[in-house]
Amino acid sequence: MATTRIISMHVNKGKTIAQCLTDRLGYSENPEKTNDGELISAYECDPKTADAEFLLSKRQYKTLTGREQKSNVIAYQVRQAFKPGEITPEEANRVGYEFAERFLKGKHAFIVATHIDKSHIHNHIIWNSTTLDCKHKFRDFLGSGRAVARLSDAICTEHRLSVIEAPKRGNNHYGKWLGNKAKPTHRELLCGVIDDALLKKPSDFDALLKLLTAAGCTVKQRGRSVSLRHKSRTGFIRLSSMEGYSEADLRAVLAGEKKHTPRKKRVQPTQEKNTLLIDIEAKMSSGEGVGYERWAKVFNVKQMARTYNYLRDHGLLDYEKLAEKTSGATARFNEVSSKIKSAESRMAEIAVLKTHIINYSKTRDVYAGYRKAGYSKKYLAEHESDILLHKAAKKAFDDLEVKKLPTVRSLQEEYTKLLSYKKAAYAEYRAARDEMRELLIHKQNVDRMLGKNEREEKEREHDRQ
Repeated sequence: MATTRIISMHVNKGKTIAQCLTDRLGYSENPEKTNDGELISAYECDPKTADAEFLLSKRQYKTLTGREQKSNVIAYQVRQAFKPGEITPEEANRVGYEFAERFLKGKHAFIVATHIDKSHIHNHIIWNSTTLDCKHKFRDFLGSGRAVARLSDAICTEHRLSVIEAPKRGNNHYGKWLGNKAKPTHRELLCGVIDDALLKKPSDFDALLKLLTAAGCTVKQRGRSVSLRHKSRTGFIRLSSMEGYSEADLRAVLAGEKKHTPRKKRVQPTQEKNTLLIDIEAKMSSGEGVGYERWAKVFNVKQMARTYNYLRDHGLLDYEKLAEKTSGATARFNEVSSKIKSAESRMAEIAVLKTHIINYSKTRDVYAGYRKAGYSKKYLAEHESDILLHKAAKKAFDDLEVKKLPTVRSLQEEYTKLLSYKKAAYAEYRAARDEMRELLIHKQNVDRMLGKNEREEKEREHDRQ
């Protein structure tokens, strides 16, 4: 269950770049946190002198490019935390190193320091903002946090480590990343106690404070400020800092002037909605069994990881939903494809009809002369090509059952409209095709891994018998 966060490391006010690099790298490489430095790995730099190497590259960047560094970003860091008890420190370091290799593509020097001082093992992955050739800088692009999370999830899945099923994106700390599994905060506990007290319909604000005291909360009043402390926590929190629970809000609720909306409580996610992911994760975690071995011979673990993360990212948490989504995408592609083929068919028909109309018009006088000549062989020999074109046009009109010939101009207008529709439809066609192909691949992966194709084949054989 690796969680990630990308952080820009800036120059602190009053400090030089060298001092900031030394401080940041020094914290990450702390021997007490990294088992005396055994849990530190690096690429294109020495962990002991990384601060000096990073600084030198920045000076070379200025010399080579002649550009001053506009921003005060000196390095970037990704914190990668793992589920407690699921990974060893050594494996965590390897996972972090693989992430940095794949994310940076060998363009930046980096170190990976694995900390074991917390209950959850976590990596500090720090890379130089300047490239190895000292000619470019790393750009923190829009959506980089999501890209980091997706790559980290893919690598963790490949290593058979669990990932967060419904991550909440944003600049949250590790506790918030735990979502519903995290312990409630002090504010949440106080809100819950106040909600329960309000259900007892206290007559006024003083009566509400008495109910809170009876529930184990400590009430502190200083001037006009009222603060509370839950029995399980230390420190006080002012009511004025709690949105929807300030003294003014509560007094308005008690007076019937305002409706109170209780704060939503954390609800543990149900396992039922994630049965497909659970089945896949169990299969990947075991790495055993005939079904897994057969699947592994055809595919590799990276493909399995991509399928797992695709299903999770798109909310396809049960097989029926995946099958329905795949069928819908296939039907949509076939529908768009059919419309485009119909337009193309009509365009080809228009092109042929337009040619015949033009030929018919050009050869009309020649053919009229042929009739007046009593279909003379001599006349035919002299005007054979025009007469053949005229006959071919008449036959085409008969085959198309055209009662009244359209004008060339009207046909051209229809052709232009169909061509515009076809060009516009191709964007939808490509999107529908790509979605269908991706869903079919992932559904096929799921079918093979879970042995669904094999079971269906056995059922068909049984029906034939």
